[in-house]
Amino acid sequence: MKPLFFIFIFILFSAGSCKRETITPMKEITYLALGDSYTIGESVDSTERYPYLLSKDLEKFDIRVKERKIIATTGWTTTNLKDGIGNAGINGGKYDMVSLLIGVNNQYQGRSLEEYKTEFEELLNTSISFANGNKDNVFVISIPDYGYTPFGQSNQASISLEIDQFNEANKKIADSLGVAYFDITPISRNGLSDPDLIASDGLHPSGKMYQQWVDLMIEEVAALIKAD
Repeated sequence: MKPLFFIFIFILFSAGSCKRETITPMKEITYLALGDSYTIGESVDSTERYPYLLSKDLEKFDIRVKERKIIATTGWTTTNLKDGIGNAGINGGKYDMVSLLIGVNNQYQGRSLEEYKTEFEELLNTSISFANGNKDNVFVISIPDYGYTPFGQSNQASISLEIDQFNEANKKIADSLGVAYFDITPISRNGLSDPDLIASDGLHPSGKMYQQWVDLMIEEVAALIKAD
């Protein structure tokens, strides 16, 4: 019986070794997130920002973000973001993944839609250049609707109308350049029916809402990165 016993043990260890050898190694990437208060995560902890949550959840798909850089400041318009990128001194072709979410402050400050279209397209082309010209590694996130927050609810109808116009513009530009687009605006419109989706300032998303954004995007983002 002893020979059979040792043969059985050998088979078990051999099978275990085979399983270990077939484990998929983590793909390591760099990530650049461009935007405004929604990207920097105004009024939430740094671990509740969507760039952090997205990076964390990508590990479920064997993708590890080894370097994450955020260029974003509360109140930034497209003009401010262009200046911020210039001041950051980033060389093109450095990042494996780039996200762009910008425009709410253009709308809030009453700046023209035509200006937004021009500058958004410039920013999206800049984003593609940061991804070494690979548009498949870039994605755009729609502008949330702050009309569905305690701060904006008194002007909800006009805010929503204008946010829709700005989102129609950025989606058209993203589509024309062949860049992935994630429409998180419907999620933001649950802010009044679910107060937990809004941060303590009564205006910005909470970590719970940011996680819902990530849940919407994660599978397609992972697929884009793995296809590279």
